[in-house]
Amino acid sequence: MEKKELRIGLIGCGFMGRTHSNAYNRVKNFFPDLEFQPKLQAVCSRNEEKVKSFADQWGYASYETDWKALILRDDIDAVDICTPNNMHAEIAIAAAKAGKMVLCEKPLARNLEEAQLMVDEITKAKVRNTVWYNYRRLPAVTLAKKIVDSGKLGKIFHYRSNFLQDWTINENLPQGGRAFWRMDAEAAGSGVTGDLLAHCIDTAMWLNGGIMDVSAMTETFVKQRVHEDTGKLQDVKIDDACIFHCHFDNGSLGLFESSRYARGHKALFTFEINGEKGSLKWDLHDLNRLEYFDNSDESIVRGWRSIHVTDGDQPYMDKWWVPGLSIGYEHSFVHQAADFLKSLESNEVCGPTFKDALETQKVCESVIDSAVDKEWKNTNVEW
Repeated sequence: MEKKELRIGLIGCGFMGRTHSNAYNRVKNFFPDLEFQPKLQAVCSRNEEKVKSFADQWGYASYETDWKALILRDDIDAVDICTPNNMHAEIAIAAAKAGKMVLCEKPLARNLEEAQLMVDEITKAKVRNTVWYNYRRLPAVTLAKKIVDSGKLGKIFHYRSNFLQDWTINENLPQGGRAFWRMDAEAAGSGVTGDLLAHCIDTAMWLNGGIMDVSAMTETFVKQRVHEDTGKLQDVKIDDACIFHCHFDNGSLGLFESSRYARGHKALFTFEINGEKGSLKWDLHDLNRLEYFDNSDESIVRGWRSIHVTDGDQPYMDKWWVPGLSIGYEHSFVHQAADFLKSLESNEVCGPTFKDALETQKVCESVIDSAVDKEWKNTNVEW
């Protein structure tokens, strides 16, 4: 098969820039049958020394220090946005207007207003797009989707999920700047709601359908921090912790929690689904396992079973090693890159699209509003 190039322009060379670059480099090795193959054409960051080193390390043909210059280049087909959240909207809108495909890190934007502008421009420009909610592409999570869609769980009653970390339990940490922009509301929009719960919400609606309404509370444990750029002591406006419960469109109840103050947890992302006929649960710390309970089993053997998702007939695993050998976090990005490239062949969308991510943004905004107003909020999600 004659290969076609998809020339990538990556903006931002931090943690997410590394995961995406690794995905583009690996996809051609493990998904060789794809008609389109990525070419790392250019990477952009404001620090020339840093971006040059990044380009050399990951194999980009060139680099830029101005994202506007990258977007205007004729040798770029797709713009991949790996910047802090406050830059997503401006870059995505400019890329869409330039006729580029747009891939964007999550959350889509800082707030619903920005997200809606992005969706409007993407829709108007009719350019291909996707948002990197990568956990959908872990094989065990994809298998959970298949089981739910098959009806094996029956009517769903409960969905619960959490995402716990502990890296901000230090009152001397600054806010803002290159390393701590997630703690600055101006850059991030929100705290754990947009950073962590957005993953939980996207996964939940993908598995269990739309979230109808929410009731939430948030807390900021350290009220003031020094801003790394200005050196001034400023109020902290992001949420350190959030808990909310909700109704799904299918009548099930949801319970969600996220915190950066859960000592002992670095990235505890879990979900559990309880249905009429069975249940599922998953834990990122053991990401290749899916726990499954089937109530139709004979009573003498009925119980939770642990499915090790590494066999070739399970999602994505035919592309990797032999049964029993696990894959990791980074492979979820390889799978999303592969799915996006495949969508160019099939002329189908690669979810989650900007429109899908807008619905997640609606829930996040409703959660924040509910916590502020101390009342239930309708999300107006269209799923």
